[in-house]
Amino acid sequence: MNNQLETLGIGIGYREQFKSELFLNKETVDFLEIIGDRYLDSNQYLQGELSLLAANFPLVPHFINLSLGSAEGIDTEYLEKLAKLVKQLDPPWWSEHLCFTKAGGIDIGHLAPLPYTKEAVDIVCSNIKQVQSYIETPLILENIAYMVDISGGEMTEAQFIGEIAEKTDCGLLLDITNLYINSTNHDYDIEKFLSQLPLERIVQLHFVGGYQDDGVLIDSHSEATPAEIWQLMTDVTSCTNVNGIILERDENIPPFNELVTELNQARKIVSG
Repeated sequence: MNNQLETLGIGIGYREQFKSELFLNKETVDFLEIIGDRYLDSNQYLQGELSLLAANFPLVPHFINLSLGSAEGIDTEYLEKLAKLVKQLDPPWWSEHLCFTKAGGIDIGHLAPLPYTKEAVDIVCSNIKQVQSYIETPLILENIAYMVDISGGEMTEAQFIGEIAEKTDCGLLLDITNLYINSTNHDYDIEKFLSQLPLERIVQLHFVGGYQDDGVLIDSHSEATPAEIWQLMTDVTSCTNVNGIILERDENIPPFNELVTELNQARKIVSG
């Protein structure tokens, strides 16, 4: 799938905190990933911000509340707003998490993992088919970090992700930080995970650093990328081409030149 899409390069998840420094260093950033939910029902200021970003960078929207794993189906009002924004931006792809954020009509406030079962596969695929009837732009699916393993035992996480991607013809957004965190916290083998994943469907990567709390790794998006995740990026990009790589930094944001150093490191890895 990735061979059919535009290659965007190395970019960063846009955060308003570094907007000024971003524009002072725009030649170091190939594209931006924006949190799409920020611009749904947005006011004049946010629409102006979006127009400014779109005039200066290729944009890829990333959403957090579509809840593709909800058994009760997709919120069509939210989906219509999302579809309108994707159409407005006309990106090469857009992304969402493989999880659920709503249950019984209640927004639970976080990305919750799904059981890796045939029933869950059917639910997610049905929801994605509905989404695809609204949006022609390719959808790519992101693996989440999770604290509690509710896998269900029918298949592995990689098999679950791969089966959904194959059945819906979706690409993958492989968050290598989430993969590393899960493999450490839940003691599973990254090489085995990757061997079960359809690597040719990987379109984009996410990377960043987190922190450790009482022996547990936390996906905080708050620290510089550690050596283990740089190595994982090297391993993945040596196995398959990717169309875009995004640094996600949400907390403890350093001077922008430190972020540029990480972008350049990713560029060096991809170029070999």
